[in-house]
Amino acid sequence: MKYNKTFLASSLLISVAFLGISCVNANRDDKKSDSTETVSAGGEEKSNFPYDLANPVKYNMPQNLFEISGIVFHNGDPKEVFAIQDEDGDLFHLGLTDKESKFTKFGGKGDYEDLAILNNTVIVLKSNGELHSFPISEINKPEVADVVKIKNLVPKAEYEGLAADEKNSMIYVLTKDSKPDSKAKASSIYGFKFGADAALTPAGEFSLSHKEIEKLSGSSKSRFRPSALAKNQKTNEWYVLSSVNKVLVVTDTDFKVKATYSLDPSLFNQPEGIAFDRDSNLYISNEGGTLSAGNILLFKLKK
Repeated sequence: MKYNKTFLASSLLISVAFLGISCVNANRDDKKSDSTETVSAGGEEKSNFPYDLANPVKYNMPQNLFEISGIVFHNGDPKEVFAIQDEDGDLFHLGLTDKESKFTKFGGKGDYEDLAILNNTVIVLKSNGELHSFPISEINKPEVADVVKIKNLVPKAEYEGLAADEKNSMIYVLTKDSKPDSKAKASSIYGFKFGADAALTPAGEFSLSHKEIEKLSGSSKSRFRPSALAKNQKTNEWYVLSSVNKVLVVTDTDFKVKATYSLDPSLFNQPEGIAFDRDSNLYISNEGGTLSAGNILLFKLKK
């Protein structure tokens, strides 16, 4: 009996010791989890970001949009998305769940990168900075009758981003790469006032700092080369997308960097288009890959 009492007492002490260690470890894990959830981005907690970039609604595009390179909505209406692909001068329009798309030819072969719609005018950007514009009323014709081509509007460079700010009747052209930008470690953005006659008047130049992006993202492995931009009209923030860097950058209205968000390559094969609908839901388009179709990912605004 004496042996059994000693054994039981020892077992009790060991159990208490293990319980104490478990409680300490549990507290450590909780603290670690809390610190992970409240990682800040440019003074803002990432947990406050209004979109869950890990859980999109996915819409596969028809085969003729395998190389989708730009998307936009007319007046923010999500029932119909307008898109281009980067090889042919065709404007596509379709519902997100449609198996086929309608399209209208506006140009020949070329490297078309992005598009915007402002005051019922479609504007398409080529990689050399050239713009093609035409009335949206032309979309139901096989080919646009009168396309206005605007050359030498922006300095010589490589361009991939075009966006409209309907509230201010402005369009913005975003540089992907140039020698001056490489030297300055920044991306240039050119603003233009859109007149009643569809004329474009220079209305400001902006700079997107690569150093700030590197500082917030914690990565400087490759030079930042943006592929698209769109304005969130609800917050007046710009969302700038980079396919090369797999990152989404959020800036203020003057393109001062506020936060960066990494994009999962398994979801974002080649993100080259970005848009918001009138309810501030976020859409990002991806070119197709070896085992995937071109797609549009919908990220609903958190309530």
